Amino acid sequence: MANMPPISQLKGRPLGRVLIKMGKLTREKVHQALSVQKKSNKASPLGTILIDLGYISDMDLQMALGFQLGMPYTEVGTVDISEDIINLLTAQMAMTYRVLPIEFDADSHTLSIAMDSADNFRATDDLQRLLNFKITPYITDTDSLEKALARFYSDKNESINDLISDLSDDDLLSGMEDRGDSIDLSELREMADSNPVKKLMNLVLLQAIRDKASDIHFEPFEKEFKMRYRIDGVLYEMVPPPSHIALAVSSRIKVMADLDIAERRLPQDGRIPLVVQGRQVDLRVSILPTMFGESVVLRILDRSQVELDLDKLGLRIKEREVFRQLIHKPNGIVIVTGPTGSGKTTTLYSALNELNTVDRKIITTEDPVEYDIDGIIQCQIRTDVGLTFAACLRSILRQDPDVVLVGEVRDLETAQISVQASLTGHLVFTTLHTNDSPSSIARLLDLGIEPFLITATLEGIVGQRLVRKICTNCKTEFKPNEESLIELELSQEDIAGRSFYYGKGCDYCNNTGYRGRMGIYEIMTLNDEMREAIMDRASSNVLREMAIKNGMTSMRDAGITAIFDGLTSIDEVVRETVMDEM
Repeated sequence: MANMPPISQLKGRPLGRVLIKMGKLTREKVHQALSVQKKSNKASPLGTILIDLGYISDMDLQMALGFQLGMPYTEVGTVDISEDIINLLTAQMAMTYRVLPIEFDADSHTLSIAMDSADNFRATDDLQRLLNFKITPYITDTDSLEKALARFYSDKNESINDLISDLSDDDLLSGMEDRGDSIDLSELREMADSNPVKKLMNLVLLQAIRDKASDIHFEPFEKEFKMRYRIDGVLYEMVPPPSHIALAVSSRIKVMADLDIAERRLPQDGRIPLVVQGRQVDLRVSILPTMFGESVVLRILDRSQVELDLDKLGLRIKEREVFRQLIHKPNGIVIVTGPTGSGKTTTLYSALNELNTVDRKIITTEDPVEYDIDGIIQCQIRTDVGLTFAACLRSILRQDPDVVLVGEVRDLETAQISVQASLTGHLVFTTLHTNDSPSSIARLLDLGIEPFLITATLEGIVGQRLVRKICTNCKTEFKPNEESLIELELSQEDIAGRSFYYGKGCDYCNNTGYRGRMGIYEIMTLNDEMREAIMDRASSNVLREMAIKNGMTSMRDAGITAIFDGLTSIDEVVRETVMDEM
């Protein structure tokens, strides 16, 4: 930009002063905007007011914010950049983060990048973590960046298959084959920092986030190395990379998660925080030593994909009303039950989100804390230093809470303290791992809780499962065969006038026929008759019959209703519910 003062004169200066120095504004216009800001009830940012007044463009504002942060300007629309520097970023990374690599200093391990938004500074943190380089950001204009991205990356859309081919040909990685434990620390670092490994990992991560995967698995076996994604609860295998890069991949992940790269005998856990296209994504890392190397699982927690709203969980109107009545009780225990990965945490967070008002103090104790919510005190369990659910819960009760979430009741001590908390006027939410709602009573009795304490404190139990939703793009009507109906205990009379659907498979759903998931629920509330049955230690089957008589819709019936509504398939409901109720 012509006649621009040195960046040292702009860094840290007030926005109005920066825009004046850039020649975009006069003092009078800045004072006028400040006057409008002072009168504004919403206290809008100065930059927004200047744009609304028509004094500057959005690009002018981004430039000024960049200069304010000390980012020099660079013109990238017509400059030549060497192929080696361009290849430091995959096309997917460059397009996802909207950045262009412009210079690389091998001595200081520093990569200079150009971006068109000062708000994109989080990308520098991500790139630093993903590439293991120091990052120096420059600001540029949008037109110039888009031209450069198109010029350098339009023909470079590398696939995972291309990168795996590069890995097979890499001399450094091939030389590590059959080396076993004889690889020293410096070689581990060199492998973890090799460009093909970094590019593969970055592409795998970005593709998994784009495809809404919940987990990525890297699994070493005797003669192969597998990569799998879990999408909507089902694992899909990807093209397997060469087996000799397993150690390089686990080492790369350890570097990104700040774990001990030299430790290969003990399990390790860590996290990798990322911001992808403005979305906060947290990767939970679990490393487990096995016979043939380290098995690595990355759990992807993408806040933007989880809506903590009771109205969007899949609860039907009647179930939603019952659940709302439960969570607005002044005290008592509410249990959410189901197997791992059935959405229990999301249901509880949605309840807490609704209760999260200024007049309530909410404290949680979790292992791990999966989503942070403003206004809620959240405690991370650390068994290595003695901070168990029971120990944490004792201290929480001295913090004067109104609502307490206990991540999971695993032992008698935690169950007893939860009961005492509810008896002393607290509303307690917790989870159990049981197949259905009535089984939770048997589980509490097995833990050693007295029946009279269960009847005195337990308000309700929510059982749940997740089923995949039929892809709306390739949804196709069909007539179910007799065998499918028998599995659901339905007759031809039951389905008269009903339509059934399945997904044929298309590009939108990766040819699976499904896209997204929804919850199916059964909510068991206790009446006097059921409390008496619990006192008599009645079986789960007896309690189930009484609960249905009391108005509970069983999980299977909830699933059948979802089938009749055209939301999910017979196969999904059979897979998730029928076996539990045989």
